[in-house]
Amino acid sequence: MKFALFAPTPRGRQLAQVLLSLLPGEWVCWSKANPQGEPLPPPWQDYGELGSLAAAVAQNWPQVQACIFVLPVGSVVRLIAPLLQDKYRDPAVVVVDEAGRWALSLCGGHVGGAEALARQVAAALGAEPILTSASEGLGIPPLDGLGDPYGWQRGTGDWNGVAAALSRGEPVAVEQTCGTQLWRQAWPPDHPLFTTPPEQAVAQVRIGEYTTPCPPIPTVHWHPRVLWVGVGCERGTSRAWLERSLRRLLQAQGLAFEAIAGLATLELKREEVGLLELAQAYGWPIQFFSAEALAGIPIPHPSEAVRQAVGTPSVAEAAALLAAQRWSGEDKLAQEGATLLCPKQVFASETEGACTLAIARAAQEYSPRAGHLWLIGTGPGDPAQLTLAARLALAQADVVIGYQLYLDLVAPLLHPGQIREAFPLTQEVQRAQRAIALAQQGLQVAVISSGDAGIYGMAGLVLEYLARSGWDGSCPSLEVLPGISALQAAAARLGAPLMQDFCAISLSDRLTPWPAIEKRLQAAAAADFVVALYNPRSRQRLDPFLKALQIFLAARPPHTPVAVARNLYRPGEVLHLTTLGELDPEQVDMFTLVLIGNSQTFRYSRWLITPRGYCL
Repeated sequence: MKFALFAPTPRGRQLAQVLLSLLPGEWVCWSKANPQGEPLPPPWQDYGELGSLAAAVAQNWPQVQACIFVLPVGSVVRLIAPLLQDKYRDPAVVVVDEAGRWALSLCGGHVGGAEALARQVAAALGAEPILTSASEGLGIPPLDGLGDPYGWQRGTGDWNGVAAALSRGEPVAVEQTCGTQLWRQAWPPDHPLFTTPPEQAVAQVRIGEYTTPCPPIPTVHWHPRVLWVGVGCERGTSRAWLERSLRRLLQAQGLAFEAIAGLATLELKREEVGLLELAQAYGWPIQFFSAEALAGIPIPHPSEAVRQAVGTPSVAEAAALLAAQRWSGEDKLAQEGATLLCPKQVFASETEGACTLAIARAAQEYSPRAGHLWLIGTGPGDPAQLTLAARLALAQADVVIGYQLYLDLVAPLLHPGQIREAFPLTQEVQRAQRAIALAQQGLQVAVISSGDAGIYGMAGLVLEYLARSGWDGSCPSLEVLPGISALQAAAARLGAPLMQDFCAISLSDRLTPWPAIEKRLQAAAAADFVVALYNPRSRQRLDPFLKALQIFLAARPPHTPVAVARNLYRPGEVLHLTTLGELDPEQVDMFTLVLIGNSQTFRYSRWLITPRGYCL
């Protein structure tokens, strides 16, 4: 994404500089030169060289996808007013005040992505996003952004009419013939969109591969990209003829051009210029198949002549079916998987060549988006303890996955349109599998863990699962974002108990055999580490904690300081200081961390201190 950043003053420039390192993209940065003639630091350019700030804005307006201004809103309105065309052509515009308190989505909110950008800018600056769209106020996803996470294409329709009906709470019906149903999870389950019969609707949303006639009410079309076009053609067939033929076939079948996922053909056609140009013009992938692979696909209209020429009785039909089959993830062709919608048709021109086309529908839509996984440590639970990187990731995520309590803790940072999937504590594997599957479909997925994702969190499980499944290391891409772990949170509340070597041990024997845990406890107790005990005790696991206490009492004196920390930085926080000999096991549960001091740890008032070793 290409951004233009306008910050005329030194203070505004300093604020805007934060965005350059936190928001990935290509930046063009404009400011006003110092009156003393000192040059602007890179990457800033002096808009005075163009004559005025207005000239710089006008020059960049058609070249970027987003403009960010650190200026008063009124000034920005006057700057962009002469340039505005419509929401489908204008870049997103976000305005930030010089104090860095607000990030306002001014125009291009849904289609241009200004609302999403305002959330990201606000997260990066620690500001408050200001979003004034009707859908934001209603707590529902924007209609004209509904299919974007899944790679759907917007079709024809009265977008303003349907959006207005939704904003007024009028009965709007939805009709869907293909594509994922996942989008429904981002809407309130009792929304009229899901309960309105078509005959009672005053507006309609159609999701599918067809271009059916619109009823006499406002209607819009979203097209999941499920159509794979099988192509056989003479050498030298022009791109123009291929496209005209394809459009004729789609129109005759009532299928949407926007629903095309990609092209498929014979391996021998890798260098066919017209075919390559057509795919490049619309950003379509091409799947190339060997004659042997195509020959194994059952098709309705085999040709012996084609077999004699290229080694397979079908190119167009077989290639369309095989492409749709592979994208559907099916082991074999099936009615509910890859389906041949349009048998082969031949289109010939005396001057531009000849082609054979067939169309198959995949069960799963193709998305050109690259999936991404964020493995996020949310810290102890207080949003104030969350890192900026984690806030940015949560602002951008299409899907947020985690244990319900963790989702509740970050709920104030989430927004309408995001899908939230909660899993019980014992379903970590299912959580990881689900996150990976969604990312492989092109979605941006945030997997949240309390504390740090890499300390008894989801990071290891997700990476292990990817590694065992043959992940190439880049698709989906992945980031692990650190968080404040429970032992760090406890240390901060207690003062300075971790100033010497320390270790963390989980007492949960659900995944680690107890003999291994016991061996580690004995070693840690004997080595005089400060020790943080995670997962110390549950209703089903009473003995491990009692055994751990016996191990430490055998190695350390009963007066050794101990802290029992529960729900730190959350409602119901409890922090209790005691000793190893007086520790009451009934105070400990799965939401508790137990911190055991070493031989030098001492208590002073409400603080625990482990001396570092300085001479005082």
